[in-house]
Amino acid sequence: MAKGTNLSLPLELNEHQHVVTGQLVGYGRVSTPDQNLDRQVARLQKAGATEIYKEKISGASRERLQLEEMLRYLRKGDQLIVTSMDRLARSFLDLHTIVDDLVHRGVSVRFLRESQTYSSLSDPVAALMLGVLGSVAQFKRAIMRERQAEGIERAKKRGAYKGRAPAMDEASMEQAREMVDIGVPKADVACRLGVSRATLYWYLLGSV
Repeated sequence: MAKGTNLSLPLELNEHQHVVTGQLVGYGRVSTPDQNLDRQVARLQKAGATEIYKEKISGASRERLQLEEMLRYLRKGDQLIVTSMDRLARSFLDLHTIVDDLVHRGVSVRFLRESQTYSSLSDPVAALMLGVLGSVAQFKRAIMRERQAEGIERAKKRGAYKGRAPAMDEASMEQAREMVDIGVPKADVACRLGVSRATLYWYLLGSV
């Protein structure tokens, strides 16, 4: 591009293709054990990811073991594929830190929902787009939390808020304890009672 001309838009995906000389690696995350990762995994596979790291943990958590393992695994020439920015990072600062570190290591980062790819070839406008989109995602999460809190507060004032219904009642907890006592694997117990293993463990620990 000649000097004096307008800045180009972020590089299109096909302009990044020669940056990917290694492996396509995917990362999928949901916030709770009861949520399903299948849709994210399917999108990552469709995008070409051959190695996928999966995690069921809140994005606000600092201890995301699969994310940390994946970041150690990535090598120069690899591309990280994520379905959306909010699946990768817990804040704009977190997003910028992760992407900046990977790009400096020679790893490109592709976000499917935002149709953005960042690499060592990205121009200044691409960096600006990362900031804008990351800030928008963080703002949307903050608005959702605020609306949820306001809705709960209104429901409390009306006397309509009863809190979250328990996943297991006393009868199902008794069933669970009996099955565990006779040696039924906890995974099977959770399946029979229609709850996740994490939920079963939580209730069993709480009943000790």
